[in-house]
Amino acid sequence: MNSFELAKKISEILEDKHANDVEIVDLTEKSTIADYFVISTARNSSHVRALCDEVEEVLEKEEIIVSRKEGLRDGRWAVLDYDNVLVHVFNADTRDFFCLEKLWKDSKVTVEDEE
Repeated sequence: MNSFELAKKISEILEDKHANDVEIVDLTEKSTIADYFVISTARNSSHVRALCDEVEEVLEKEEIIVSRKEGLRDGRWAVLDYDNVLVHVFNADTRDFFCLEKLWKDSKVTVEDEE
């Protein structure tokens, strides 16, 4: 599975678990941090953890293991690192404050862009 396919799969998992405002940000030409960010908003801290747990659980079944994870305890901004894809799950206030996707506003993609 390539980086975009992984990002797309993660976005589908998040949407199926009722994440809000799921976006894929293409960093392939702009950064060495990762190829893609998948950014989403959760309703509350419990939902942040539930979304991250679901992503991990589904991907582990396909033997795709998270390299690192941060922020799950606090539940305001959690990050799952899948090497070439970084998953950011925010609560609404934290996402509004950091506006992470606005830093890369020219890099947003939709699933149709890559297909």
